[in-house]
Amino acid sequence: MIIGLIQFVANFSRPKTESTAFTRDNARNTISRYFAISFFLNKKHSFKTERKGEAAMFSRLLGVVVVSLTTTAVLAQAGPEPSNEEPSIRVLQVQIQQLEKRISELEARERRQQAMGIRSAVQDTGSPVTAESSETSAGSRNETAPAEVHGTPQAALYEVSQSGNNDAASGTRGLGQAGGETGPNTGATGQIGSGAGMPPRDEHALGPTAVRESEIHYPSLQIHGFGDVDFSGTDQRGSTSGFSLGQFVLHFASALSQKVSYFGEVSFTAQPNTFDLALERTIIKYDYNDAFKISFGKYHTPVSYWNTAFHHGAWLQTTIERPQMVRFGGTFIPVHFIGLQAEGNIPSGGLGLGYNLGLGNGRYENLSKAGDAGDINNNRAWVANVFARPASLYGLQVGGSFYQDKLMPKTGLNFNEWIASAHVVYTKEKPEILAEYANVHHENPLTAQTFNTTGYYVQLAYRLPWDENKWKPYSRFEYIHRPTLEPVWDVEGISSVTDLVGSLIGVRYDITNYAAFKAEYRNFRQGVGKPHFNGAFFQTAFTF
Repeated sequence: MIIGLIQFVANFSRPKTESTAFTRDNARNTISRYFAISFFLNKKHSFKTERKGEAAMFSRLLGVVVVSLTTTAVLAQAGPEPSNEEPSIRVLQVQIQQLEKRISELEARERRQQAMGIRSAVQDTGSPVTAESSETSAGSRNETAPAEVHGTPQAALYEVSQSGNNDAASGTRGLGQAGGETGPNTGATGQIGSGAGMPPRDEHALGPTAVRESEIHYPSLQIHGFGDVDFSGTDQRGSTSGFSLGQFVLHFASALSQKVSYFGEVSFTAQPNTFDLALERTIIKYDYNDAFKISFGKYHTPVSYWNTAFHHGAWLQTTIERPQMVRFGGTFIPVHFIGLQAEGNIPSGGLGLGYNLGLGNGRYENLSKAGDAGDINNNRAWVANVFARPASLYGLQVGGSFYQDKLMPKTGLNFNEWIASAHVVYTKEKPEILAEYANVHHENPLTAQTFNTTGYYVQLAYRLPWDENKWKPYSRFEYIHRPTLEPVWDVEGISSVTDLVGSLIGVRYDITNYAAFKAEYRNFRQGVGKPHFNGAFFQTAFTF
């Protein structure tokens, strides 16, 4: 800087010609900019310890500039032509412009790092994502977000809760996809780690990493709940009409770090004399990247679309109850699965391919239960699911699953089980189409006898455009056919799966964004040769 001042004085000691006057003005501007940039770099160096290397580089570069300036001054004094002075000043201007450009690039990079840090923080908290926001990013349905505000079925509540159908979803990411099993990465509640803008920085401001750490706390727990109150009346012999409490469900989602999250689901189910408390899901998940996420715990088995898109909590689904083939407490498919699961996206461009792979305990003696305390035999069950969500047809999902296990419904009685399923769904609500098919194949390894039970459902719905889109009429047809003799379903003479032909029509009215009223008429026949029965069903479902 002292040498620069010497040159400045030397320039002004020369005879004042038009050329030197012009050059002197340029020198004033150049040296003023030199001082300003030098001061700025010194300030940056005082609190940007992570950029010591770059600051040192600038210091060396500035030294070169100063030496160049000094040399130019000496040569200018010795030479007879004053015109040699102007090129050196121009070179200095170019060098300073390069320094200014580099400083601008560093500041832009810092702003990008801050933005990326905030976005990453929001995603890792598993904060809910509403359907409106998911509309703007095709292919990010599941993983666990309440569909449109007025009762859209939820692909999952949170990203972590979406692990059966992701992400997601990864739906949703989500309270899922903590929703994974995408989780929950949605619900109709507030968010943790919102993407609000950072406060203005000053010389004492923290770096991007320190700011993120000060705003995101681990663990970061969210709790969401669901409940419903029902009324039913049918003409089925022996039935009684009246009110009943549906399941009361709590979802727990917690970000443990930027890559690790936890999700849990607990239900309370009314019984004649008490409430049954059950741990429905408990999942610890590591999110390596979009292509690979691995988790351990208890899931909803990804062998059925409905089973991983609509979890406990009647508010999540359009209808009052689930289809019979995927009902909670049923035995047609294994609703729960305990073990490990890998999931993610498959690079496929606009096709939007995804997968789920699981390995764990098979069904217990009570086929409606998973092996919570351990497997019933030394054979591990496994499940594979592949699906596509084309970007050009947002809302459409097509996929299939395969499940294999070895059953022991009774001591000394063993069966091999294979389940194959396929689904086609369109969840844009105008219309909403859900269709699913499954075949359950049992084989007796001793006699080589085989038994096949098939089931499917088709559900249609449409959200009407008037009255703030609060009305959503719907209809569903479902069917199950089983062999007359099926030893797996008929253990101890009790049929856990029966023939079924049923249909329903209904309407859902969203009272608020977080509560809905549903009314249905049903006509069902359960069992071969059994009479049809009719019923009226009503429900108020809510989330909080």
